[in-house]
Amino acid sequence: MVCEKKIVDEVSGWLTVFDDGSVDRTWTGPPEVKFMSESVPPHEEFIDGVATRDVIIDTESDLRVRIYLPETDKNYDKLPILLHFHGGGFCISQADWFMYYHIYTRLARSTGAICVSVYLRLAPEHRLPAASNDGISALLWLQSLAKAESNEPWLNSQADFNRVFLIGDSSGGNLAHEVASRAGKLDLAPLRVAGAIPIHPGFVRSKRSKSELEQPESPFLTLNMVDKFLSLALPVGATKDHPITCPMGFKAPPIASLKLPPILLFVAEKDLIKDTEMEYYEELKKANKDVELMINSAMGHSFYLNKIAVDIDRHTAAETEKLIAGIADFVKRH
Repeated sequence: MVCEKKIVDEVSGWLTVFDDGSVDRTWTGPPEVKFMSESVPPHEEFIDGVATRDVIIDTESDLRVRIYLPETDKNYDKLPILLHFHGGGFCISQADWFMYYHIYTRLARSTGAICVSVYLRLAPEHRLPAASNDGISALLWLQSLAKAESNEPWLNSQADFNRVFLIGDSSGGNLAHEVASRAGKLDLAPLRVAGAIPIHPGFVRSKRSKSELEQPESPFLTLNMVDKFLSLALPVGATKDHPITCPMGFKAPPIASLKLPPILLFVAEKDLIKDTEMEYYEELKKANKDVELMINSAMGHSFYLNKIAVDIDRHTAAETEKLIAGIADFVKRH
């Protein structure tokens, strides 16, 4: 007798969890946007000025990264590194999804930086702090390259390990802060973390914020996604007040006690979780940390990942350009 699997949880078309513990991440929402979650194969030849490569950085865990290398002339200086942590509520998405490919190839060209995007382990199979540990592992791998203890030809020949920036969108923004705070306790020489760039980080509290109650939901963030993804991702028994999801909260180490690099924080004006993102900004300022704020007007959470909107809406395109230009300027100054 064959027993059919039963659904125990579903999240907004993105994810289905079954009673045997298996997870199906097949997109079940509108088919016209499915292409954004499809894998883009790596290509070591330059296409539109960028080449990509997937590299296993830990053979024991099979942890991988995708490298985006911008094309340069022969007289280039060494290139800064953007160490990228993808979003998805710690539960979905991959470094090779089209939504990331289309924006990070563009970012590599615009910043003149090598983007290294981590294939993070996903919850609920791998609950936090698994993704945070993957972020630290990737940073330590970069340090091993800087010390010539290991080799990756693109990075060893072209990267400036003295200018490594931690960048992440949505839940990846949480990891940009978390990895930066953990890195502050490590001796990473000769590597230097030059900055952190959380973009619309998924900072929340157990109690709903005003913006969660009042702002419109978007394709990239609904209240259902906030609640369900975090219930699947946080350690069993933990609440949204966990330090990774609420670094300004009472369960997290005081921000003043952290050794943090300069931070460029992006907040979208219409983001559901704008209030808690701004609370994080105010805590950084209160602690006299080096922080800059850029607000994308009339935009929702992770708007720039939506290529359809970027292509057809003039304001979305302009705000995406503003975001990329802001990152490029921050990298140039640090």
